[in-house]
Amino acid sequence: MSLRITDILHYVDLPPADAPPPAFDTRERAILAAINEKVGAQASLESIVDFLASATRDISPCDRVSLAFVEEDGRRVRAHYARALYEPVLLTRGYQQDLSGSSLEHVLARGTPRIIDDLQQYLALQPDSASTRLLVREGVRSSMTCPLRVEGRAVGLLFRSARRPRAYDAHQAALHLAVAERLGQTVEKTYRIEQLSEANRAYFELLGFASHELKSPLASIITEANLLLDGFVGELSKPQRDCLKRMVRRSHHLLGLVGDYLGLARLEGGGMKLQTAPDVDFVSGVLNPAVEVVTPQIESRDVALECNVPAEMPRVELDPELLKVAVVNLLDNAVKYGREHGRVRINVAHDGARLTVIVWNEGAGWPTGQQERLFRRFSRLQTPELLKEKGTGLGLYTAWRIVLAHGGRIAAASEHQHWAEFRIEIPQPLPHAAETPP
Repeated sequence: MSLRITDILHYVDLPPADAPPPAFDTRERAILAAINEKVGAQASLESIVDFLASATRDISPCDRVSLAFVEEDGRRVRAHYARALYEPVLLTRGYQQDLSGSSLEHVLARGTPRIIDDLQQYLALQPDSASTRLLVREGVRSSMTCPLRVEGRAVGLLFRSARRPRAYDAHQAALHLAVAERLGQTVEKTYRIEQLSEANRAYFELLGFASHELKSPLASIITEANLLLDGFVGELSKPQRDCLKRMVRRSHHLLGLVGDYLGLARLEGGGMKLQTAPDVDFVSGVLNPAVEVVTPQIESRDVALECNVPAEMPRVELDPELLKVAVVNLLDNAVKYGREHGRVRINVAHDGARLTVIVWNEGAGWPTGQQERLFRRFSRLQTPELLKEKGTGLGLYTAWRIVLAHGGRIAAASEHQHWAEFRIEIPQPLPHAAETPP
């Protein structure tokens, strides 16, 4: 008599709705209660699976526990994590297969557990099953699969496997289903959070790559346009010069955007690390280079810049490159949103306990109630005067992150239609907790 699939693969029917609950013994009920209590406190899907494998090891045969999730509107399933008591694990994170026509599709459609008594025999009958082939190579002989459901939706699958055949029966399936019912909602929420984190990371990687690739060509355009304006390739007519000046202004604007996005990608991607030095000359190491960066904008808006620095300025402890970025952003903000032909003032002080940098400008400032929008990513003040200038809302956010990384604070004040001021305070020496941008 030849072997058939139905001899080794079983779908365990759910009891009727009015049937009494499964008869679990005292130990099984205690473990289910512990899963109810503790699984929500796990920090990741990996820790959930690890906890589950450890908690249920004594009540159900288990050499391997794994999770997979339904994707692409129910058309595909992807392996996420496996905890095994052996090496090597071959069916690993990222493995995927289409659901159409598979036995997993029936598991999800029926909402009931599936037991395969002997995976070697199953593979002989289903030689195209790549996942079964990998499990057999791992030494797995029997498996139990249960759907993870949330409010009637199939969101994933919970697998339990043993390295001996015929390890599972209807009681084990009922226990496995009870575990899956306790996991469903927590597992889905954790998975969605991890998906969002991964998408966020990929977004900032792409943002950083695109910004980096744009930076050099834009800088080259500005350099070559300035060469033309300086007459290195011959005299230009006034319309030609005006056209080039517009091109330079717009390129500077784009270069500023690229800088903002590149800085954001470094911050959010963890690429901006604090590298402090204990004896930085603030004027030569931070202030003067920052002013030099913003000088073209200062000149184009005919702004009068005033710098007030103590004659005997002590050396300071900070990351000069990162703090230069913060000062550039505040100074650029003051010039861009300040009054054309107006004044910008930088005051620097050191009282022995803190370094203080204040950037003040004449200009529109902002009305009461708008200040809460400051220092937020992609947020801009919603006033007609300020919205005339193009911006990303990233400069102040980046400055805030850098100052906080130094263990300092940044504050803002304004008198609407008259002036605006940003104040940085950085403790000296730096607190030991200041290591990376938060």
